Amino acid sequence: MSRSAARDAGDSPGHDTLWRLAAHKLLRDRAGLLALAVVGIYLLAAIGVWLGWWAQEWALITGSKWGPVSAEHWFGTNIIGQDIFQRGIYSTATAFQVGLLVAVLAVAIGALLGAVAGFLAGGWVDEVVLWLLGVIDAVPFYLMVAAIAFALADYPYSMHVAMVSTFWTGTARLVRGEVIKLRGLEFVEAARAIGVPGVTIIFRHVLPNTFHILLVKFTLVFVDAIKSEVVLSFLGLGVKEGMSWGLMLSESTLEFLAGQFNNLIVASSLLFGLVFAFNMLADALQDALDPRRAA
Repeated sequence: MSRSAARDAGDSPGHDTLWRLAAHKLLRDRAGLLALAVVGIYLLAAIGVWLGWWAQEWALITGSKWGPVSAEHWFGTNIIGQDIFQRGIYSTATAFQVGLLVAVLAVAIGALLGAVAGFLAGGWVDEVVLWLLGVIDAVPFYLMVAAIAFALADYPYSMHVAMVSTFWTGTARLVRGEVIKLRGLEFVEAARAIGVPGVTIIFRHVLPNTFHILLVKFTLVFVDAIKSEVVLSFLGLGVKEGMSWGLMLSESTLEFLAGQFNNLIVASSLLFGLVFAFNMLADALQDALDPRRAA
């Protein structure tokens, strides 16, 4: 059989149509578009920090202790005279850096292990993956993340390693279940019948048909990574260099008795806005990419 025939045998019918229908539905979802716009604003703020456009003086003492709100300091200054708004904007870049890195790695690892386990369901590889999933999921999330972050305290990316080590399991379970359904479909059976290697089937024909699941899962892991970073930074196990909303919240605990709440307001408001927008976007994507609803 020719290579073109082999390619045709491995193609999933209706896949492009699903994406077109999903895009059309998402464009009509006002809540989803609003969430996407809000995320875009946050992303622009983060890009501006990375490119050095703004918030570069977040660590400098530019005012007096607990300076008031002014044209120069939109949300005042903290206990040592640092601009609170600049610290909040700089923390947006930290949130995106953590969220993107953790989400990409966790989803990629989960997709790979889940696809292999699902394609070889019932075999020893599948049993090993399921055992790993059971062991990791049996340990309370924050306990495991905190333990890994503490054990790798001297490593600059200890927090990232800790989160990736736990966040991949959800993706693996979803992909494994989807691949088990896909491997029995005609286009996969046809690819097997003409002798297409299993690795090729997984990466070329099976995994691409799980991208709608991976996209939604990416947004959810992104949000979970940001929230976890805030908690870990608040506890002193997170960001080691730079600034984050978690560090701002930790600093705010020292300011309550003095009646200073600007750190708390700025950090919690920015965190809530991004998390809420990403959750709305994830819901919109899930609704648009659900084949039953898209049809």
